Amino acid sequence: MMPARGYDMTPTMYSPDGRIYQVEYAIETVKRGTLAVGVKSKDGVVMAVEEIPRKLQVSGITQKIFQVDDHIGIAAAGYIPDARVQVDDARTFSQSHKLIYDEEVEVETVAKHLADRCHQYTQYSGVRPFGVALIISGVDQSGNRIYVTDPSGTFVSYAAVAIGAGADDVNTFLEKNYADEMSLEDASALAIAAIELRAEAKEEKSIKMSRITKQNRILEKVSDADVEKYSAAAKTKYPKPN
Repeated sequence: MMPARGYDMTPTMYSPDGRIYQVEYAIETVKRGTLAVGVKSKDGVVMAVEEIPRKLQVSGITQKIFQVDDHIGIAAAGYIPDARVQVDDARTFSQSHKLIYDEEVEVETVAKHLADRCHQYTQYSGVRPFGVALIISGVDQSGNRIYVTDPSGTFVSYAAVAIGAGADDVNTFLEKNYADEMSLEDASALAIAAIELRAEAKEEKSIKMSRITKQNRILEKVSDADVEKYSAAAKTKYPKPN
């Protein structure tokens, strides 16, 4: 029985070829989630997510973008209840850091803390890996920062990144079109163009966006009117091939 199925029953056992199947299953869960994109600009950071609401759902509430601290936000792809647990952990960690050190926590410190927690859930039986990847964005003393954590406990810094379904194609698109000195408006248009590249829904209302500017360092929601404006700019600047 063990060679047939035992290696994927626990995250604490390696297969003979050195793989942890439970972690790979969790990463596959992320790949089945709707898209989330983070883009860094010279003026701040932008996070955009695809959300497909039901007809009677209240559309003003974003389910996939969370505020951790004034200057840090998180966008998630995968199993969103797992994201909420990690966000609550990040909020507690951030406030504890402020109480202990009397200064705001750095984005990298939060990303490393959450990655360490993800890794812990690959080391003990009786638990399962988190089935979610996070884009952790913010503006701190070191500048504009974007990190991605995944269920394995890895965290990596990016200038622009996508997670979720179709992320490979979207990341290729970002690599071709991203520029280091982009303005916040250009970064917003790029983020929307990236999501619309593989979006399941074809309406701008399915895209939610938040940003943190270098000037005020506070997470703020981007209005639907501005999202439509950036979407129009994206269609002009990044036309889809016929």
